[in-house]
Amino acid sequence: MHIDIDKETCIGAGQCALAAPGVFTQDDDGFSAILPGREDGGGDPMVREAARACPVAAITVSETVS
Repeated sequence: MHIDIDKETCIGAGQCALAAPGVFTQDDDGFSAILPGREDGGGDPMVREAARACPVAAITVSETVS
């Protein structure tokens, strides 16, 4: 899984961190960030829900090609 956060679009609503706190956090400026070591989603089933919860669709989740 690959997670991408569009930093230009993010408004810092924090819905991603609420939906999947084991993967997302907010940086010092209040914008969405991925926790270190969780760049692949860490197997968290809530990652896709976190992307759907983003009010400005700043998060995209895609499958990685092996």
